[in-house]
Amino acid sequence: MNTPHHSARAATAENQYVQVNGNEIAYRTFGVGSPIVLANRMRGTLDTWDPLFLDSLADRHTVITFDYPGVGYSSGTLPDDLGEVARFVSDFTTAIGLDSFAMLGWSWGGFTTQTLLLDQPERVTHAILVGTNPPGPGQLPIQQVFIDRAMKPVNDLDDEEVLFFEPRSAFSRAAAKASHDRIYARPDVVSKIPSRLEQFMVYLKAAEVFREDALGRRAGLTRTRTPMLVISGDNDTSTAGQNWFPLIGQLQNAQFVFYPESGHGPQHQYPELSAEYIADFIARTSC
Repeated sequence: MNTPHHSARAATAENQYVQVNGNEIAYRTFGVGSPIVLANRMRGTLDTWDPLFLDSLADRHTVITFDYPGVGYSSGTLPDDLGEVARFVSDFTTAIGLDSFAMLGWSWGGFTTQTLLLDQPERVTHAILVGTNPPGPGQLPIQQVFIDRAMKPVNDLDDEEVLFFEPRSAFSRAAAKASHDRIYARPDVVSKIPSRLEQFMVYLKAAEVFREDALGRRAGLTRTRTPMLVISGDNDTSTAGQNWFPLIGQLQNAQFVFYPESGHGPQHQYPELSAEYIADFIARTSC
């Protein structure tokens, strides 16, 4: 079987900068087609997306990645309130000339995506929620094995197998190694990754409030007609895919993909297939 050819855009894309609320925000953009904005995970930076996943998306969409304020290459301070983070994303996308766009959120970025979708539904045409959970209490919790690795100042390949893949699977471990090598082909990736406890606590506080759901966003998800695609691994030790099951039949316009032998980063284990699912989903649910 022939493997599709993807020009290597993500690995060589240069940083661009835009002023947003007094901060210099770093972003990268490449590809062709309608825009898709990617909101990153806890501790994620411009450099930590899998380049093959981004290049595969860029075959059919203009891909926009960015660093949150105070993270990676961006100046400023990361808010500990997801409503503020969502407003930042809105202001950032306005600053680069976007009115509406598909939005993909991975993990913590999935919380951000859901928040923006519900607070400013006119901005988000499609929501792609990867390795993330809906708001609301009473869900399967983060496992201690994930917390122990996630809180380390620096993560190596062994940590990544536990955090984002399925370490009991030889297939998943091989995918972890391949993804790691693609990501770290870009020089000096580690230096921009948040590594201090006080930085971690900002993410965790925002996530805790999201899960408590005092604002009733879970109910809001059941009312939206915006197309949603949920992509999860079957061994996600952070945001268990099973936490979506009670909403099946309640969400009005959602589709679900669950990958076998995979964890919290399914799009890095299945980069080309995930991009194909996403592009087809957007194409088939667009007006």
